[in-house]
Amino acid sequence: MVFDPEQARSRGREVLRLESEALASAQERLGPAFDEACRMVLDCTGRVVVTGMGKAGLVGGKISATLASTGTSSLFLHPGEALHGDLGRVRPEDLILALSKSGATQELIRLVPAARAIGAPILAICSSAESPLGKEADVVLELGEAPEACPLGLAPTVSTTLMLALGDALAMAVLEGRNFTREEFAAFHPAGSLGKSLMRVGEIMRKGDELPLLGPESTLADTLTVMTETPGRPGAAVVANPDGTLAGIFTDGDLRRLAQSGSIPVESPVREHMATEPQVVGDEQLVGEVLGLFRETHVDQIPVVSAEGRVVGLVDVQDLLEVRL
Repeated sequence: MVFDPEQARSRGREVLRLESEALASAQERLGPAFDEACRMVLDCTGRVVVTGMGKAGLVGGKISATLASTGTSSLFLHPGEALHGDLGRVRPEDLILALSKSGATQELIRLVPAARAIGAPILAICSSAESPLGKEADVVLELGEAPEACPLGLAPTVSTTLMLALGDALAMAVLEGRNFTREEFAAFHPAGSLGKSLMRVGEIMRKGDELPLLGPESTLADTLTVMTETPGRPGAAVVANPDGTLAGIFTDGDLRRLAQSGSIPVESPVREHMATEPQVVGDEQLVGEVLGLFRETHVDQIPVVSAEGRVVGLVDVQDLLEVRL
């Protein structure tokens, strides 16, 4: 076999063209059936049980996972296993979401009436409402003709892309319909950078004994002592007024600039050397937002203040490294 780069690139572009055109066509066709599909999912008091064979089943697994991670209880049920006992997982309050390009997959055709006998309504994603599966379903999201991009016209390509896109569209519309929040999303994603970026600043900030805090009349010597002796050796000290509001911040960078000037006036008050208008964040802000501020401002420490402007903590860029952001 001789590999032809130009032929490969041409085929790749053709696949992308066919799939993008199919997606554009699906967008234009989206109508009342999609509205009803969203209502079915929102009204479901049980789980959305996604099922499909082969490549449609693999797509169904992803759709089920997306639903589950965005507030809709869901599981994937293999239709072959369902016909051999796993149908017992289905309850009357569940909703069946069945995927099949042809709408004639035999395992699904046998599964759907059995699920309906249990009492579960049927939502289908298939080529046509006139297909065997389409006729059995309560609501059908049609794929249309969806000719495959495979040069043999066989391998599922365009059809599975459409299934996945319709599943995503359904999940996101339902997410919005539930008023699903960032907090709820974070609760379902406790691990990984995604979930960590949705943590609140109050969960990672330095506070209590780990907060290097002093008053504006404290000497520079006292400030350096606080920075050195505070657990974690923060590279800054937060300066607060007597009422607890933020007065400023003194950092390692400020100390280096004093050293470069030729002298460090250790007995002078820190208020003469601190930054009086530093970047601040609130303890309810998302950690992901603070990461963006560190990148934009090129600072290493940011004071954390309450809604009333009182100092409640300090975030060091090292704290984000510790939570692996």
